[in-house]
Amino acid sequence: MPVLPGAEPYRHEGGEVGVLLCHGFTGSPQSLRPWAEYLAERGLTVSLPLLPGHGTRWQDMQLTGWQDWYAEVDRALRELLARCSQVFVFGLSMGGALTLRLAAKHGDAVRGIVVVNPANKVHGVASVALPVLRHFVRTAPGLAHDIAKPGTTEVGYERVPVRAAHSLRNFLRLVDSELPQVTQPMVLLHSPEDHVVPPADSARILGRVSSTDVKEVLLEQSYHVATLDHDAERIFEESYAFVGRFAPSVGTKGSSAGG
Repeated sequence: MPVLPGAEPYRHEGGEVGVLLCHGFTGSPQSLRPWAEYLAERGLTVSLPLLPGHGTRWQDMQLTGWQDWYAEVDRALRELLARCSQVFVFGLSMGGALTLRLAAKHGDAVRGIVVVNPANKVHGVASVALPVLRHFVRTAPGLAHDIAKPGTTEVGYERVPVRAAHSLRNFLRLVDSELPQVTQPMVLLHSPEDHVVPPADSARILGRVSSTDVKEVLLEQSYHVATLDHDAERIFEESYAFVGRFAPSVGTKGSSAGG
């Protein structure tokens, strides 16, 4: 299937410091593309993969599960680790959960992480109903476009495949159990008004990780897809400054952008 316009993966060959960016459930690299380009313009090597089943049509996503999504970011991380001297992982929503699992599994190979409105669990009736519902219902209403900024849209599915949502539920439970294994420096940015992932998810993550170098940032002007919202520039600046703390070469020389 052809990839939706704007949903293409992105890659930039920069310097010795690399960043992997992980997009969210039913979303696409489009939600993180401005962030990726901001980092690329400042000389970083950037990888923003398209998760399997995403960025085409929801029917394709029905055939995938969390093992496929995690395998793709794990592959991209290993590529960066072979190429760069220091690697950081950033993620939005489910991409934040993918980031946390990569940190738990790869240990010191991941220098630090930045997560934006990270998902920790499937809430409400869906959490209980999904194991049964997936056998009888194919889709549910989509999650895209939770953005406060007028005129800004997210390239994502209008329907959520229920089988994939059930897989997400299982994945988030797994990641929650692994949070104590996360020890890396971390910046967690979250929106007090988020109609997809409640602030309780961020609070639980902050309470369960073993990281001691942690910064929490509130995104007061944005909804869930904060990387495309009013606080986007703040996210970009905070993450770049965070990388600069551990990679002295960052910020000392520029680089032209590329994809």
